[in-house]
Amino acid sequence: MAIHHSLLANCSLAEIKKIYSKPEVFAQCRNWLSATFKDAQTVSVASTAKAAQMAAGEPNAAAIGSSAAAELYELTIICENIEDITNNITRFLVIGREDARPTGEDKTAILFSTAHKAGALADVLDVFKQHGINLTNIESRPSKKRQWEYYFFVDFMGHRTDKNVQQGFEEARKHCLQLSVLGSFPRAVELL
Repeated sequence: MAIHHSLLANCSLAEIKKIYSKPEVFAQCRNWLSATFKDAQTVSVASTAKAAQMAAGEPNAAAIGSSAAAELYELTIICENIEDITNNITRFLVIGREDARPTGEDKTAILFSTAHKAGALADVLDVFKQHGINLTNIESRPSKKRQWEYYFFVDFMGHRTDKNVQQGFEEARKHCLQLSVLGSFPRAVELL
């Protein structure tokens, strides 16, 4: 889902002395904030909804949030699309109690970690290539357990029950410290 941030307030841009939002949102709007505000205090809160609620009850305060938050808390949108990266997106996952059945147009999400050695990730990726598994996304996150150990989150075309996918998992596990299947799901179709 595309994420756009707006500056919300019940005062003018020049009157803003304090801005509320989530730390992640401040990071996503860092360039805009430094170019627009020299003296305004930024205050981190738990959510953009909480930020809007607080700004609505305080003079000379603003929030960075969504147009829905502006409407809900009766704030004016002072500036729109203030995020530094215009193609800012957030992924949302729907968790179910049962596996999704294969549709023929599926994706699968997995998580794995490798040993800290040269070529470890390439070995796993080569297994996917050999089994015709088309990766659509790969992200890494540092492990909080060991220094220099990373978790890799991967999405690929195919269902966990497909023969080539099962064979790929079996072989990839030989190169992984851990490999977990997070789930298979029907591929989303973009609406034009």
